[in-house]
Amino acid sequence: MRHDVTIVSNRQIAKATMEMKVRCPGVEIAPGTFFHIKTSGLLRRPLSVANVEGDEITFLYKVIGEGTTELSGKRVGDTLDVLGPLGNGFPLAQHGKRVVLVGGGIGVPPLYYVRRRLHEMGIETIAILGFDSKESVFYEDAFRELGETIITTVDGSHGESGFVTGPLARIEADVLLSCGPEAMLKAVATSPIPERYLSIENRMGCGIGACFACVCQAPGGYVKVCSDGPVFNAEEVLL
Repeated sequence: MRHDVTIVSNRQIAKATMEMKVRCPGVEIAPGTFFHIKTSGLLRRPLSVANVEGDEITFLYKVIGEGTTELSGKRVGDTLDVLGPLGNGFPLAQHGKRVVLVGGGIGVPPLYYVRRRLHEMGIETIAILGFDSKESVFYEDAFRELGETIITTVDGSHGESGFVTGPLARIEADVLLSCGPEAMLKAVATSPIPERYLSIENRMGCGIGACFACVCQAPGGYVKVCSDGPVFNAEEVLL
């Protein structure tokens, strides 16, 4: 579960957003799972998997604090101490169903990997991706290569003006897969789409379900985002 991975590339791809690729051979990774990355701070940083190509894993992260600032300074050839893959990912058994993927900001990355896998299985998908502004948009072309993609920006500088809930309201689908900030997840969780799965981003401690730092309220009590999730059926959690 613990790996020493080698950085292949680490570059800025949008406003305060970095793409890091690492080499980690011999690991099977399900879409929606994550890795816990060690930095010089007390706690590791959870990073979702944006893509897997052979033995290379792609992570995207926003530079917002000491840990991610440290990661942004890593160079090609540097080694990282990581735990993973951890958690439970998105369901892939969606044959015969139309799937809509809804992502917001740094919640977009795991949706690229799951969309690529669904595309390889011949499953129709449509993606709705929300960002703050044109400068914050990333992976638009990559998503468009896999099917219909709608971009929204809060300030209207690119794509449709507003939030992801606007275009979502006019989409007919059987399954919704979503990842993003809590306010967005609350909004999409009430969609009339029959099956809805949410990837929740909470602060984490251990990443393996031992410390209870990342609990989320559920109808019967609480669930641990790191080990019970991060992907949940919308009926399983209370946001």
